[in-house]
Amino acid sequence: MTLKINQIKNKRIVVLGKSGIVASNLLFKLDKFNLKNIPIGRSKVNLKQKGSYKKLRKIIKNGDIIIFVAAEAPVKNIEMFFNNLKICKTVCNALESKKIEYLIYLSSDAVYKDVKEKISEKSITSPNSLHGLMHLTRETMLKDKFRKILCILRPTLIYGPGDSHNGYGPNRFIKLALQNKPISVFGNGEERRDHVYIDNLINIIIKCIIKKRLGIFNIASGKVCSFKHLAKKIITLSKSKSKLKKIKRKGPMPHNGYRPFNINLIKNNFKNVKMFSIDNGIKKYLENSLK
Repeated sequence: MTLKINQIKNKRIVVLGKSGIVASNLLFKLDKFNLKNIPIGRSKVNLKQKGSYKKLRKIIKNGDIIIFVAAEAPVKNIEMFFNNLKICKTVCNALESKKIEYLIYLSSDAVYKDVKEKISEKSITSPNSLHGLMHLTRETMLKDKFRKILCILRPTLIYGPGDSHNGYGPNRFIKLALQNKPISVFGNGEERRDHVYIDNLINIIIKCIIKKRLGIFNIASGKVCSFKHLAKKIITLSKSKSKLKKIKRKGPMPHNGYRPFNINLIKNNFKNVKMFSIDNGIKKYLENSLK
């Protein structure tokens, strides 16, 4: 990795977004590799504000590599939806007058239609949530202007240190387990999903920067497990006194309770990145949480 990292030692990597799990872990890894990085958080440039593209344009230089992570997420209402489009419009307006070298956009697997078979990069994009629709719309905006230098990453549920959403799944379950508090699962916890450990995603982003990968890549482990299994595994591995608590599900089960992924494309393009199993990911997460 060190020799390959040297290829981008003199490059400026501008990270749009600073506080979320992806941005914070990415910035940590860029610093670790002594790579030049310019994090742009809300306090520096509020990308929602009218005319903020002018401030961003002054920061961006020709030849920069841009990692677009900034978002109000998850999108829960129409106001958040439009705020995210404002952010994307600001980015587009700031970048279109610059000759940037490469652009990575962090999207989401929520752009895909619910299907019974494994989801691949060729699967139908027909989101059933405002969050998915937001990402698909921003993807379209970016493709319109930057297709020739654009890489779109669509991760499934991300877990690991630095999580700021306390989302249902490993992030919330581990926090509760370490406090010996009850872990609630919807219904019987039977919904099966794919979870990706943050280190895997960050390593793929670094590989993309080095190799200038273009196009769309789903980022997933390739394995699904139920939330009940997750909770029990976390309780066991953390030696917690937490107990499972079932809560009544409101509305239909998301994604019909099953959302597997075909990860052949990332296996072929990122052969040195070994995707963590959920067991290894949880162990790694716990190691970091207990430091």
